Amino acid sequence: MRTRRVLVPLLALPIAATAVTGAPAQALAHGGPPHHNDPHHNDRPTLIPLDLAGGQQPENLTPLPSGASAVTFALTGQVAEVSRSGKVRLIAQLPVPARGDTPVLHGKAFAAGIARAHDGTLYVALSTGTAAHTGIWRVPRHGRPSRIAALPADSLLNGIALDERRHRLYVADSTGSAVWTVSLRGGAPKRWASGKAFAPTAGFLGANGLRLHDGAVWVSNLDAGTLLRVPVGADGRAGAVRRVIGGLGSVDDFAFTGRGDEVLVTDIKADTLTRVAPGKRRTTVLNGSDGLSSPTAVSVRGRRITVTSAAYFTERGPNVLSATIAR
Repeated sequence: MRTRRVLVPLLALPIAATAVTGAPAQALAHGGPPHHNDPHHNDRPTLIPLDLAGGQQPENLTPLPSGASAVTFALTGQVAEVSRSGKVRLIAQLPVPARGDTPVLHGKAFAAGIARAHDGTLYVALSTGTAAHTGIWRVPRHGRPSRIAALPADSLLNGIALDERRHRLYVADSTGSAVWTVSLRGGAPKRWASGKAFAPTAGFLGANGLRLHDGAVWVSNLDAGTLLRVPVGADGRAGAVRRVIGGLGSVDDFAFTGRGDEVLVTDIKADTLTRVAPGKRRTTVLNGSDGLSSPTAVSVRGRRITVTSAAYFTERGPNVLSATIAR
């Protein structure tokens, strides 16, 4: 996410995009051969280029059973499906108020975290700077999107995670220094955890990416470059916040690899995807030479990883990239 943004017109979808593999994928980004020091990166990435001028700047994603990804296009308020072959299909258009003014970013809208329930329902975090639209939106498989929870207009909502067992969502608030919970059964959102650990430290964004893992909510803080762990108690309340990893640069999103607490971390300014585990050596899996361009989100499905790049800072080459890594 950048501090200077230019709003672009809404894009008419569907659009045919082309999946690029091998050397051409690198050429679309910074040029030159790919360079990474992770011996477990098995193949050249497949890169699906998106349309920057048309507002296709993917902020977050969730995997779909078909192998495609559902993504949020941050500034247009759109939710779209990006297939592995490169087809982009509009799923939903969330409201973009004419007088919207999102905190820090100062755009009309910021569509961020997205999660999928087993029945195919999507949940999306939307910030507009207005009380009428900021909150969590439900996008059913058939039907119109609807807001299920209103959150403060001065919030900048970011990563979300769905806990279907407890029937609730966890929501990172990048400007509110908090994690909210939203019940899928109704009721007012609750400030579940808050404090300095979630706060912006450089005047930009604090709590950002969010995951459920091993009985806890894990949250990245972009400004602080940290990864935090908050245990979920038996009663659903938040336990003590603990910093697990620091020195992560401008960490946006992260995903667990399936090897304990090991994660893949996106650095939105350094254009890297790094493999990190507490107390262990860090290795770069992908970088700008592979096609990363302000990477915003990462998902792991088996050995297949998918990374979205929104080109916020680079202002070129937004894309959805996938690659295979060893466990």
